[in-house]
Amino acid sequence: MTDRTGTAVGVDAEDFADILAATRDFVRSVVVPREQEIADADAMPDDIRSALADMGLFGYAIPQEWGGLGLDLARDVELAMEFGYTTLAMRSLFGTNNGIAGQVLVNFGTDEQKAEWLGRLASGEVIASFALTEDGAGSNPAGLTTRAVREGDDWVLDGTKRFITNAPSAGLFVTFARTRPADADGTGIAVFLVPADTAGVTVGPRDRKMGQEGAWTAEVSFQGVRVPHSALVGGSEEAGYRAAMTSLARGRVHIAALAVGAAQRALEESVAHAAVTTQGGRPIGEFQLVQAMLADMQTEVMAGRALVRDAAARWVSGEDRRIAPSVAKLYCTEMAGRVADLAVQVHGGTGYMRGVPVERIYRDVRLLRLYEGTSEIQRLIIGGGLVRNRIREQGGR
Repeated sequence: MTDRTGTAVGVDAEDFADILAATRDFVRSVVVPREQEIADADAMPDDIRSALADMGLFGYAIPQEWGGLGLDLARDVELAMEFGYTTLAMRSLFGTNNGIAGQVLVNFGTDEQKAEWLGRLASGEVIASFALTEDGAGSNPAGLTTRAVREGDDWVLDGTKRFITNAPSAGLFVTFARTRPADADGTGIAVFLVPADTAGVTVGPRDRKMGQEGAWTAEVSFQGVRVPHSALVGGSEEAGYRAAMTSLARGRVHIAALAVGAAQRALEESVAHAAVTTQGGRPIGEFQLVQAMLADMQTEVMAGRALVRDAAARWVSGEDRRIAPSVAKLYCTEMAGRVADLAVQVHGGTGYMRGVPVERIYRDVRLLRLYEGTSEIQRLIIGGGLVRNRIREQGGR
């Protein structure tokens, strides 16, 4: 890897091993013991947020020339499997900076836009939100209704976004809006950098969700929001749709890795419970039906981990940046739901009680099948992609 001057930079294998070990230790020794505190307060403690910033986790996937660690997706997923081991609210704090919001800037922003924002994202000074989802535009951005109209040297945005992660604490909204109807020349979807303090930006109350306490989402309204032309990402009206699709595809591999981490935690909690909980004077782990559930969980987790690593490698090499990410997200998020369900079953009635880790995991992982493209959307991407690839191989359209 080289920086903009051609100087070699990067994180070598030894340094990354240290980063991964430090992250694993922090998750297990600092965050795991405070999971109930985070759930009860529906917030991440300030000291944990500061520690995460000091560790460089707000910018681990942002290039080093802009103040980050510059980790590629193959290393990203190794960290993500550690993030998934605890409350997903921790990862949510810095996930958008490194992922769907930050990657729009990394891959499509102008040098001026990168210089203005990426360093602040990498340090944690600013949290970015990815403002795409609307009532009628979730997994498929084609239904976008938020409008951006050119007025002289400015753009004026009007519309409402829903379920926007980190909206209550965001300093920057990476906002997708339609500049014209879709036509033969493109989708008409552009993306703008909108500071949260811009006049006309209103953030609604925090959503009350089934799980993921401490990970904040909210509705965001843009009413007559005026931004300069320099806020148009890449300086092009045509960058928006491609930026969204590229960032979401990369993010799907990351979400798959989170799911593996959560499933690993559910498995370990279940094995520990089965080893010490007795029924009729015997540990329940000695019962064959319990062993069968643990065996299924272990198999699912190992398969998911291998799939995530394979999909990440294919992304980094450029071999597959469309089908493999959807395969990984589809399998791993569905897998995490199955493993969490079995974990509750192994725990019996205890697993249904608040304050028990597997109960929280059961609720937390349900969302993974919905955001950044539902399981149904992933199936369409995979199936449609396979057919289109075959048609191209045969010389068709």
